[in-house]
Amino acid sequence: MTAIRRFSRYLKENNKEVDSCSKLDRKIMEEYLIYMKTEDTGTKRYRAELTRLRALLNMVADVYQYPQVKDLILNRDIPPDIRGEIKIYSDQELKRFNAFLTKVDVQTARLMLIHQMLGTRMSDTLTLRTDCLIEKDGETIIQIHQMKTHFYEKPISQELAALIKEAIRYREKEHGKGKYIFTSLSDPSKPMKYATVQQKITDKIYQENLRDDKGEYFGFGSHMYRHIYGMKLAEMHVDDWTIARLLGHRSLRNVKYYRKMSNKILADDTRKTRNRLSKMVLECLEGWEEEYEQIRFDDSLQ
Repeated sequence: MTAIRRFSRYLKENNKEVDSCSKLDRKIMEEYLIYMKTEDTGTKRYRAELTRLRALLNMVADVYQYPQVKDLILNRDIPPDIRGEIKIYSDQELKRFNAFLTKVDVQTARLMLIHQMLGTRMSDTLTLRTDCLIEKDGETIIQIHQMKTHFYEKPISQELAALIKEAIRYREKEHGKGKYIFTSLSDPSKPMKYATVQQKITDKIYQENLRDDKGEYFGFGSHMYRHIYGMKLAEMHVDDWTIARLLGHRSLRNVKYYRKMSNKILADDTRKTRNRLSKMVLECLEGWEEEYEQIRFDDSLQ
């Protein structure tokens, strides 16, 4: 309802004669669109708000038979949906963070390393079960149960399997046998809560003054490990279907974003185009003065 309330306030302040939707027209709507783009309205969800306002006005037009109100907001009025930049840790940041994990309690450190090496969502890591490891055809397979959906399996390294087994032994030593590897502090029969892990890591980040490459405190970016995992798979030229399976995606829709994260893939994908442009530039330099001929000579040495 925020969209219609904002529009109503605008009409009250700027078009007091409009006391019914039947008096709305395209001119009024264009003025409102300009207002939304130029004034400090306090909203950051411009696209969503216009989409909802259009849906509501179209419904009013249908119910009250106001044909002139139908589609007052055009498709071109609504900005495209821009996906935010997907962030990942740099190699140096990852090294600093992993070194920092030696300062937290041992089971939380295991949790974060397992989370990083699996490339799972944090919710999936927190709900890993004590019987998640399966030996099959000489490989260790992990079974990952996704909350409220399904489970999937994937092979893991012996090093990761050993780390998970250590976490299971710790759980059984401290809390006895149970369903989940990482347990709630108040009730070992339940998985550890996301907020608990976040609080532990965040508090320690400030205590240890852990900073990223920009000099800012590290955030609790548990999803960024998943981004790195997906990006590395893309750089290894793993096919989309396999990447989706290893990340637990049920479709291929999001795989393209992991490919876009990689500077290496961007360089590979654009190499032919860049080489063709370079060739065109060099052809244009042919017959120019001596300093430009030197450019051609330098390029031929590479």
